[in-house]
Amino acid sequence: MKKIYVCNDTITGIFSAIYDAWKEGREEKECRITIKGMLEQELFCEYILVEENLHKEQAVERLIRKHLGGQAYADIWHASLASDKDKADAIYGTMLAARRLRNSKKVMEHLSHPQVERVFELSRKVGSEAHNYKGFLRFRELSGGILYGGIAPKNRILTCIAPHFANRLPQENWLIHDKTHHMYAVHEAGKEWVLVENERIQEERLGQITENEQMYASLWTAFCRTISIESRENPRSQMQHLPLRYRPEMTEMAGEV
Repeated sequence: MKKIYVCNDTITGIFSAIYDAWKEGREEKECRITIKGMLEQELFCEYILVEENLHKEQAVERLIRKHLGGQAYADIWHASLASDKDKADAIYGTMLAARRLRNSKKVMEHLSHPQVERVFELSRKVGSEAHNYKGFLRFRELSGGILYGGIAPKNRILTCIAPHFANRLPQENWLIHDKTHHMYAVHEAGKEWVLVENERIQEERLGQITENEQMYASLWTAFCRTISIESRENPRSQMQHLPLRYRPEMTEMAGEV
């Protein structure tokens, strides 16, 4: 009977499911790994709710790094952050494909394999979105002196972009709010950033910005509008470089979307 491992949408959950399937020696046709909440029921299958833990995650990470290499691990890690119901299955299929190769560290070059190709595509999508938000994210200073940035990404990219801003703003208190997945990257001045999930913040406090923030926001908006040359406006080019979904939280686009 085909086994379907049901796991949480986290790196620990996905790797724990892979650990269980790998330990039992399950091939692709014998099992499937699916994300809780994205489950499509199948007949004549045994459903197993995965018990996740750090030991399983670390064991799978060591396995990937040792046999597939660091670059493959980076691709798999990015793929695990994607908003895709079949990502865990694709990652497991990629690991099985690597096991059949003479040089398993070249697995990501075998794009003719559907699961490897899927991991590669998901990794690129997550990496591209993270890269864009490093440039499009805008902070605003709240009355308590905290820099707040709101984003609405398709994928769980906070762990991709938080290190970038920790390096850029090491002596600032800042907060990046992933509104899509209800997660926060929180950084206290001079310390390491942390990831916070399933917590709620007081929405009214987000509108309490400092006078300096109001002034600079107005100046920045006016500057961006002033330098625009009406005769050279190209909406199609603008959409290619700055899609609408990135604009709501950008200071200079306030009132445009």
